Amino acid sequence: MEKILQDFRERIQAASRYKTALCIQGGASKSWYGQHGVGELLDTRAYSGIVAYEPTELVITARCGTQLAEIEAALGEHHQMLAFEPPHFTQHATLGGMLASGLSGPRRATVGAVRDFVLGASLMDGRGELLHFGGQVMKNVAGYDVSRLLAGSMGSLGLITDMSIKVLPKPFAETTLVFALSEADALSRLNQWGGQALPISASAWHVGRLMLRLSGAEAAIHSAKKSLGGEEVRDAASYWNSLREQTHEFFLQGEEHGLWRLSLPSSAAPLQLTGKSLIEWGGAQRWLFTDESPQRIRDAARLAGGHATLFRAGDKSLGVFAPLAPAVAKIHHNLKAAFDPARIFNPRRMYPEL
Repeated sequence: MEKILQDFRERIQAASRYKTALCIQGGASKSWYGQHGVGELLDTRAYSGIVAYEPTELVITARCGTQLAEIEAALGEHHQMLAFEPPHFTQHATLGGMLASGLSGPRRATVGAVRDFVLGASLMDGRGELLHFGGQVMKNVAGYDVSRLLAGSMGSLGLITDMSIKVLPKPFAETTLVFALSEADALSRLNQWGGQALPISASAWHVGRLMLRLSGAEAAIHSAKKSLGGEEVRDAASYWNSLREQTHEFFLQGEEHGLWRLSLPSSAAPLQLTGKSLIEWGGAQRWLFTDESPQRIRDAARLAGGHATLFRAGDKSLGVFAPLAPAVAKIHHNLKAAFDPARIFNPRRMYPEL
């Protein structure tokens, strides 16, 4: 593996010397996310494998090119999981892509996002130097924030070479309830339930049906079912997987207008936007297919206290991510200058000016 790291280092140093852009990519499962990638391909898949896994410590350390399927298979043998349910989208998804994209699945609202589970990471910067941040236990907080910063950075700060991730035991039991509710009533119920001690692990509303997943001890689930009502759905695992992997029928409709992801306060009222929607994360994540203008979509999200991202397809020349406030943009520029002074890593993948 040292030779592979040395090859990475030489490629990066040469690219910095000649100001040649590099497009960092693993399994290409999320190559469509963000702005269009540019530059020479830097394939991470050769640098793979689980470095350390101690089930009793609830920590796994692996290299960036390791397939997510391999990670989850190893965890599954010990009845453990990546609690934030990262989407794969294809069988080739890698651990590095998981961290760089920062995407989480249905359980994110109750357990936290990718960044909340990153204990440590190593990064090869634009000078070819291998930097180490954080560690392998929660108590080791040296550089911890930098490790978390890499989640969702889209490879713009450097080549993430390996990382340590906190894992959790799988729940003892799970069940799913369904309720016939309007969008407004579903949001009201979700916010009401959110303030109660209920074992809710995921929620989703679409075309008048609210799906609610309960996870935990059998006694807790039984008590919650009596309190909540609703109708129990048998064998619902495939439903939640279809949301995680976006194979649900909602995500398979035409994308001529693009799929928007709106991040809002969970208590925000239904937005007055036309189109078809699906709501997750207790109301905090709202998917939307619409022919409304990007400006109107972003204005509506901003007025509701959130922001909008053009998640998939659509006209990316209008900007994928919400525009940055001047102070935040300055932080992004300073980070880019510190880690990638020659600006070779995934240029413009997040924002045109980066």
